[in-house]
Amino acid sequence: MNLIKFLCVFFGLSIIVVGCSNNTNADDSYAYIGGEIINPKNKNIILYNTKGKVVDSIILDANNRFIHKVTNLQAGLYSITHGGEYQMVLLEPNDSIMLRLNTYDFDESLVFTGKGAKKNNYLLKTYLSNENEAKKLVRYSKMEPEIFHEFVEERRLHELNEFSEFLKNNTESDFFKSIVEANINYNTYADKEIYPFAYFGNNKLIHIKDLPVDFYTYRSEVDYNANHLSNFFSYNRFLFSHIDNLAIQSYYKNNPFHSKFDRHTMYYNKSKLNLIDSIITDETIKNNLLKYKARDYISHNHTQEEAKELLDFYLKKTTNSADKLYMNDLVSSLKRLRLGNPIPKLAVVNYNDSEHYLTSIIKKPTIIFFWSSNSKMQYRNSHFKVNELKNKFPQMDFLSINVNDNDDKYWKNIIEQYDFPTTNEFKFKDTHTARKILAVNYLNKSIVVDEFGNILHPNANIFSSEFEQTLENLLLKKHLIK
Repeated sequence: MNLIKFLCVFFGLSIIVVGCSNNTNADDSYAYIGGEIINPKNKNIILYNTKGKVVDSIILDANNRFIHKVTNLQAGLYSITHGGEYQMVLLEPNDSIMLRLNTYDFDESLVFTGKGAKKNNYLLKTYLSNENEAKKLVRYSKMEPEIFHEFVEERRLHELNEFSEFLKNNTESDFFKSIVEANINYNTYADKEIYPFAYFGNNKLIHIKDLPVDFYTYRSEVDYNANHLSNFFSYNRFLFSHIDNLAIQSYYKNNPFHSKFDRHTMYYNKSKLNLIDSIITDETIKNNLLKYKARDYISHNHTQEEAKELLDFYLKKTTNSADKLYMNDLVSSLKRLRLGNPIPKLAVVNYNDSEHYLTSIIKKPTIIFFWSSNSKMQYRNSHFKVNELKNKFPQMDFLSINVNDNDDKYWKNIIEQYDFPTTNEFKFKDTHTARKILAVNYLNKSIVVDEFGNILHPNANIFSSEFEQTLENLLLKKHLIK
């Protein structure tokens, strides 16, 4: 359907919406959201409220369109998901927002129309700009501290000035203004928090104390309890890196002044949990940070005793019962994935729709890697990296497993589009259960097993600079290389 037809459909729905609202005595605490999904991955749109709770599962009609009235509306950042893709929408009373997107190019194809569209299109523009800038951070972080500081501040002020120009021609709420400004500011603040880890590296991170005196002046204005931003990417990106950064002070109180920084020490990770617990009072933000910081440590290759020690420390601080259950299950799953244990017997389906057990298709030392149809950069990069590894390690097999639970045609379309070899391409038969059992919390996780399916490394990262050396060491132990 072309854009003209889409707009005709939208205006038709708008008339219905207006007509309904004129015939009722309801208050103004509602909004409408609707639209059309091109190439839908399933028949559902899931709508989440400002707290991240499911509002409704909306069924697409025969033309892949939907319309939904949000009642008892609280102004804020709502989100929709479809087929694993995620998009935030800012809703305020009396908005009637329609969206149109193509799942083959989710973010870039998305367009909003209707009352409330301008603010969402502007927010989407800043989000995409932030995403592009984040990809360049590795390059930017090679700048000297003073130059980097000047560069990101100039960029931030330029974006704020652009927003001021937008507001001259558009009347928007103070709430919307605060959201866009937060998006711009916290994205810059996140870059500054990440910068020293990239610039100094692990060997010289102690020199973080030598950064310009005004490098972190914004910290005095940070709101650690901005609940309305609790699901906002730039805000969370800032908080995650900020906590890591603040805990460095504790790290060097307990380690030699010029020692190599090790982010996996128990004391450093407990310091992070203590910081979160002490400076954040909002339960949603606090519990979320506690969960992911604890998960980062537990998912690394620590002993069972270390994992249990941090788990117990974490459980005393979180108040979220669902998170407690999740983390306990994670530790149990990782216990089954210890070095020497057999890979769990999980059902997978190959490209030709033939079902197998994971254990039955392992014939020689194998790297099992994962990818998602929703992460274009990751699935392209992972397959490219594996092609490199195949040439360097011909004695290895490589099993590619897609972790989506969408219709198989989307998985196969990507394989065909990028001409991935189909021989070792698989999907889980039961994705939810398999991801839980194998603790696939990160797409870059890989599992290395021997020819009998026994685990050699439960949580490798093929993109790590140390991965090839780690793999060589494992193969040396197995006497597969000399």
